[in-house]
Amino acid sequence: MLVTRPKELQAAQRILSSELNAIDLACSRFRDDSELSELNRADGHPMAVSDLFANAIEVAIRAAVITDGAVDPTCGRSLTRLGYDRDYAKLAHDTSALTRPPAPAAGWRCVLYDPRKQTVRMPAGVMLDLGATAKALAADLAADAIWRQLGCGVLVNLGGDIATAGQAPAGGWRVGVDDGVTIVDPGPPDDTGLPAGSSARRREPHVIAIEGGGVATSGTAFRSWRRGDEVLHHIVVPSTGRPADVYWAAVSVAAANCVDANIASTASIIRGRSAAAWLTGQSLPARLVRPDGLVVTTGGWPK
Repeated sequence: MLVTRPKELQAAQRILSSELNAIDLACSRFRDDSELSELNRADGHPMAVSDLFANAIEVAIRAAVITDGAVDPTCGRSLTRLGYDRDYAKLAHDTSALTRPPAPAAGWRCVLYDPRKQTVRMPAGVMLDLGATAKALAADLAADAIWRQLGCGVLVNLGGDIATAGQAPAGGWRVGVDDGVTIVDPGPPDDTGLPAGSSARRREPHVIAIEGGGVATSGTAFRSWRRGDEVLHHIVVPSTGRPADVYWAAVSVAAANCVDANIASTASIIRGRSAAAWLTGQSLPARLVRPDGLVVTTGGWPK
């Protein structure tokens, strides 16, 4: 978190912590006491939900609608079948082979949200996962809360989901975009004229400046784990329940808020080859990076 008035930093930190605790209690798949876990256990019965959880559900459904189902909140069972059934920090402790087949998403249309009664109902056995949108929503809500309560410009970065609010500093907020690509340096030639050795290094982040809105980066290298002889990642194709093929190593998108940037970047990983054309059609500035380091930009993203 960054603020334009350093004297407000501690107060901003308290607001940020409060917002994160609230979103965790509402939307975490890894807490038995969260509203999300309670809904996943509801066995087809309607459940009244809080204002915050209702907001998160509406955002998740909107994500599915505007991406034609590419970003689908009913991928919870898909992820558990892939071994993502515990907090990410604990995944490395189990590298055994998967024993159950992939589980395609149930489909976002089975999530019945009644805004008038503020209730949610879905068929028994469906498991929601809001990881694709809830973190970005938390960044937007926290940035807005800090700006409204303290009146200073603020940037909140939650693991690559970046939201801003209020007046940016002179020259804008400087953001380093990490595409996760490793460059192999062949090294200097020896006396035969051939490289004497090689070394691998992560490429330096690409730096941009933003005056407002949000930026999000999605990629397959940032959250992956091994089960048996497979390396898996968390961006799932709803129709198959399998991780998306790695056509892009990372996609970064700038939008009016962090939620929209995150939705577009996640959908782009799933869309693969067609993502650049889709982003162009949405008039979104984006930077798409292939695993070999090739960069494609859309919508006026600075070269």
